[in-house]
Amino acid sequence: MSEVFTTPELDELELEVVAMIDELREEMRHRVAEPRRWSGGLRRMSEARAVQGSNSIEGYNATLDDVIAVHDGDEPMDASTETQLVLEGYQEAMTYVLQATRDPGLEVDEGLLRALHFMMLKHELSKNPGRWGPGAIHVERSGTGEVVYEGPDAELLPSLIASMLNELDSSRAPVVVRAAMAHLNLAMIHPFSDGNGRMARCLQTLVLAREQIVAPVFSSIEEYLGANTQAYYDVLAEVGQGSWHPETSAQPWVRFCLTAHYRQARTVLRRVEAFEEMWTVASEIVRDRHLPERSIGPIAESAYGLRIKRATYLRGVEVTWGETIADLTASRDLRAIVNAGLFEPIGDTRGRYYVASDALRAEWERIRSKWPRRPETDDPFVIAASRAQLALDLD
Repeated sequence: MSEVFTTPELDELELEVVAMIDELREEMRHRVAEPRRWSGGLRRMSEARAVQGSNSIEGYNATLDDVIAVHDGDEPMDASTETQLVLEGYQEAMTYVLQATRDPGLEVDEGLLRALHFMMLKHELSKNPGRWGPGAIHVERSGTGEVVYEGPDAELLPSLIASMLNELDSSRAPVVVRAAMAHLNLAMIHPFSDGNGRMARCLQTLVLAREQIVAPVFSSIEEYLGANTQAYYDVLAEVGQGSWHPETSAQPWVRFCLTAHYRQARTVLRRVEAFEEMWTVASEIVRDRHLPERSIGPIAESAYGLRIKRATYLRGVEVTWGETIADLTASRDLRAIVNAGLFEPIGDTRGRYYVASDALRAEWERIRSKWPRRPETDDPFVIAASRAQLALDLD
């Protein structure tokens, strides 16, 4: 069986950062594990941000509104047809991951990887969806055609995939590290004609979700990677060294992923607090204006800056209240919200959408203004070192 990148032994500082991530995750568990009306909308937006971030790395840029529209089975307003198909494929794969990993006995095997790849790329058969890529394995720089990475020989793919899965199953490292190593190995083996980066990021989320951790959508780092694409490419280049070098230490990659988990968790916790407060404000507004209670979620979402279409409204009501309403009921609700001065309609009847009024947006800005200032450093390794030094000083 061929060798792949192996999990590095964690030092004391890395273990401390893992403990810090666990602390944030435990805090998140208390905030989102209990079913609450507002948490459904937050989960939906978090999943959309992950899909948006992962696909932006590959150059498929879409607004959060369009990602949510695709998720809701609606037509996006700005995304191209190609981007829409890519989003639909990735969304389908991620939905499958989040459903399948509810089974604690789920095995990650070659068949699952191929199936997820097919879901992502079935709209473009020329890219061999669901099959290992034929021929030489290499990555070219977009625009110039320069080869920036050469993968292992194609005939080694079956044994390398087997080794990768064995490394995943045999490792006793913390789940965030095992997920990071699965990502790294799949990206470096580069077994598919296209979509290797998306597959590697999806696999990382799958490994996290398979461990039955609390709120796997909130634990994904795909949004962070999308916002820090160059740093992501740089660390992969540092570890990859331009070609297949599994003997290279994966420590820089592991540290990068631990940093991503720490920062993403802090961002999500800040959103949880703000989202909950905005829900409370929207609830008071709905009660005072005698609007239907089911409109709280869409009103809160519009305050964040989302454009609300009828399909968005219908899905928002379903997600937050578990209630399916008729199109006519949604139209009547939206008209009442406009009359209450909360929504402003944009466009004609067919393409109409709604944006929050100035007064409603002001409520969100008021909540945002209370967010704590960014600390002097958000580098978890600097913080961990300070914690360790403080512990020594107290001894």
